[in-house]
Amino acid sequence: MAASCAALLLTSLLLALLLLLGVWKRWRRWRTTARHVAVVVLGDLGRSPRMQYHALSLAKCGFSVTFLGFYNSKPRAELLQNDRIGIVGLTELQMLAVGPRVLQYGVKVVVQALQLLWAFVKMEPAVYIFLQNPPGLPGIAVCWLVCCLCGGKLVVDWHNYGYSIMGLVHGPTHPLVLLAKWYEKLCGRLSHLNLCVTYAMREDLAQNWSIKAVTVYDKPASFFRETPLDLQHQLFVKLGCLHPAFRAGSEPSDLTTERSAFTERDVTSGLVTHQRGRPALLVSSTSWTEDEDFTILLEALEKFERLTVDGENLPSLVCVITGKGPLKEHYSRLIGQKRFRHVRVCTPWLEAEDYPLLLGSADLGVCLHKSSSGLDLPMKVVDMFGCCLPVCAVNFQCLQELVKHEENGLVFRDSEDLAAQLKMLFSKFPDPAGKLNQFRKNLRESRQLRWHESWKQTVLPLLVDT
Repeated sequence: MAASCAALLLTSLLLALLLLLGVWKRWRRWRTTARHVAVVVLGDLGRSPRMQYHALSLAKCGFSVTFLGFYNSKPRAELLQNDRIGIVGLTELQMLAVGPRVLQYGVKVVVQALQLLWAFVKMEPAVYIFLQNPPGLPGIAVCWLVCCLCGGKLVVDWHNYGYSIMGLVHGPTHPLVLLAKWYEKLCGRLSHLNLCVTYAMREDLAQNWSIKAVTVYDKPASFFRETPLDLQHQLFVKLGCLHPAFRAGSEPSDLTTERSAFTERDVTSGLVTHQRGRPALLVSSTSWTEDEDFTILLEALEKFERLTVDGENLPSLVCVITGKGPLKEHYSRLIGQKRFRHVRVCTPWLEAEDYPLLLGSADLGVCLHKSSSGLDLPMKVVDMFGCCLPVCAVNFQCLQELVKHEENGLVFRDSEDLAAQLKMLFSKFPDPAGKLNQFRKNLRESRQLRWHESWKQTVLPLLVDT
């Protein structure tokens, strides 16, 4: 075992030297105007909205951008159609099925490092490399080496701590978790600039990691807004082709009327109205990982169902949970075991352009994100607020930086709290004078700053000054 590991390490070092030599030669031939930026995600590009927004803002400010990562799902059309942005897809490697766990991780990290180095060899040198962390292994070390060789500057965007996410699976004292923490703390100090998502994370990086960071809060992109009723109807009809929860309970007797579960359209005039007695639409989005406990929502929905059966003045409920991730099958089985009569649950994966339309059409958002570090904020709530969608969010440290209880939404601790909030918010639905509409009114009046305007104020000056 020791001999094979040594051989693997030696081979990897030789390949790395060859690749670095290629980077060096590339730099010697560099005659560009230093306006090229690489945006790197060792994850799915289509499911990395904040890094997509960085790429778009850089392009709008005159930089040419290479967006580098795993092309598992399609990014937004706005990014794909931008002439200043090129996408370089990496091949996502699966863990080895044999051998000790340490060896499995080691092989994956070495191969990813070589793959990332090779991608940099083939592209023009970048004046800045924006790197999402997590995942930062091996990205931080590789990007730092490339910056040293090419004279670029490394910008690490701290979304969370990678070791804390690993700790949810392996436990906080597992050797791999401790090794990941040591690496993250050591290599994180190599960057030229550091961005982070909350004030609490900025303080923690400064006090415990000796890293000075600038807080760049997530802000909704311009396409997150309330959806007009005619577009809502088009979306519901489209989704109804695959998901019965969006279909009307019965076909209209009048052939000039087109119905969904929530809306109806007069084919002759084109007028769209809400259906009388329509169900309420609740939306949640997720990566189906360990930091979101969906049993809380399912238990709350069971309590809501019992209240409805017992005669409470509550609407039927359509609950849409969108996203991809490792625990989706587990929760899909749990959902399939429920015998709801007044609640319908579906778990679609939406196209990038349909997701903002769904949020802008919903009545309530629910967030079950519990930060593994307690220092990051759920971007899904930012998007929901951009659509003026009130939110019920599970409480954790620093959530108050985003969700203001009784102002733009509600904070809950467990399924009992959430069930009580659903009862209060949906009582006499739709009630123009109800709490749900008051929260929506508060969000409309808040006039939130959008991503690009915020980015120009916080990030662009850092690039100009360095």
